[in-house]
Amino acid sequence: MPAPTHGAVVVGVGSSAEDLQVVRTAAAEAAVHDRPLHLLHAFNWAAALESFSVSGPRAAAEELLEHAGRAAAEAAPTVPVTDEIVEGSPVEALIRASDSAFLLAIGDGGMAGCAACVPADAPAVQLAARAGCPVLVGRLEPPPPGPVLVGFDASDSSRATLGYAFDCAERRGARLLAIHVVEPNQHPEGADGLLDQAVARHAARHPRVAAECHTIRGDPGAVLVEQSRSAQVAMVGARGDDPLRSMLGAVSQTLLYHSPAPVIVVRGLDPDDGEGS
Repeated sequence: MPAPTHGAVVVGVGSSAEDLQVVRTAAAEAAVHDRPLHLLHAFNWAAALESFSVSGPRAAAEELLEHAGRAAAEAAPTVPVTDEIVEGSPVEALIRASDSAFLLAIGDGGMAGCAACVPADAPAVQLAARAGCPVLVGRLEPPPPGPVLVGFDASDSSRATLGYAFDCAERRGARLLAIHVVEPNQHPEGADGLLDQAVARHAARHPRVAAECHTIRGDPGAVLVEQSRSAQVAMVGARGDDPLRSMLGAVSQTLLYHSPAPVIVVRGLDPDDGEGS
């Protein structure tokens, strides 16, 4: 029997109100992509053994998953839902699940509303840097019904991300807003036409998607954060797609920290997916 995470949208479930909201977001994402949803909760056995009864914390974990299951059913009634309690670190459990998952989802831990520096070991940052599949970082507030925003920088990673964004926009019935930000002190040859060419290739394969593209001079992170304020989701390539899955680019970090919209950091895709045929 295949593992429950195979091809599923896997969401990390904790005890906060934000965790229930990200379950709803993940359930909607699973419905859009016609995928099952898998609820994953990491159980701390060390803390349980220090309590008066091991059954108490275990029962609380099971109740947590029951609440999450009801939230998922309300958000996406037709999506099949499974759940699992595992021992150990939530981040490590989700990273293991990413090897067979379609998408991971986790809350941002409040980072979008925090002006201070976000620690590099924040769970959402760790997952976006190390997972083997795309990672959705949810927000506490539901996003507006705006476009699918995608950042493009002409790298292989961003070309694959653009293809992923076109597919997501088509499945949502949403328009696509593609942005290529060129820093003011850079003057790459042909930069103004790179995005138009890439979008045209994908538009031919997704004729139902209304795509708008702009090449803008400025700071890439700041421009994309501002554009994300009216987006239903913001997508960006992870960059640093090395074999160790250990790095995030500066722009993806900026969006994770500051975008008010949910962010999908796209990684684990074949770069050829971005070229079309």
